[in-house]
Amino acid sequence: MSNPRIRRATVDDLNALRDIWSSMRLPSDDLEKCLKEFQVAEVDGHVIGAIGIRFSGRYALLHSEGYSDFSYADAARQAFWDRIQTLAANHGVFRIWTRENSPFWLRWGFQPTDAATLARLPETWHGGDDPWFTLQLKDEDAVADALEKKFAGFMDTEKEQSARVSGHAKTLNIIITITGFLIFAVCIGVIIYWIAHGRLAMLQNGQ
Repeated sequence: MSNPRIRRATVDDLNALRDIWSSMRLPSDDLEKCLKEFQVAEVDGHVIGAIGIRFSGRYALLHSEGYSDFSYADAARQAFWDRIQTLAANHGVFRIWTRENSPFWLRWGFQPTDAATLARLPETWHGGDDPWFTLQLKDEDAVADALEKKFAGFMDTEKEQSARVSGHAKTLNIIITITGFLIFAVCIGVIIYWIAHGRLAMLQNGQ
């Protein structure tokens, strides 16, 4: 049995996808609108399965899994999972959500959600009565704490740099002020010298 090849769905796959969605009793018209979310499994040039992968922030949603030939399902799921992990890494995903309840996904670590975890589900994905399963790829709270500490450190550094720049600016301002006074004093001295020298010359000429 040939191993399925996984690739992104294209408009050329629509007829095959419609057949799969119809056989799985999925809303074909709605799913066509989000064709770009789908990855397809292809064997010998024929699409035998598909799954949707939707992203929202740091979360990913697996949805609308279906097959035209379930004899390839396990092999396709393994290949899909390899692609899903790559896409999740590229998008910096913290957690994957799904309502797909195949034992395959449960074996890979997807767990039923409790109320606290379900509160993290993006609002746009709410709806329906099927239970949710989720797989945490990264500790969201730990990452958030690390980012908060990093931001706090960045702000402290910025404050220190601002204080140094402000101190340098004050020092420069004092230097400029003193230099201005010195130049002014020299100018006054020169003027006084010229006036005094001019009067002296006039007195000497008068004699």
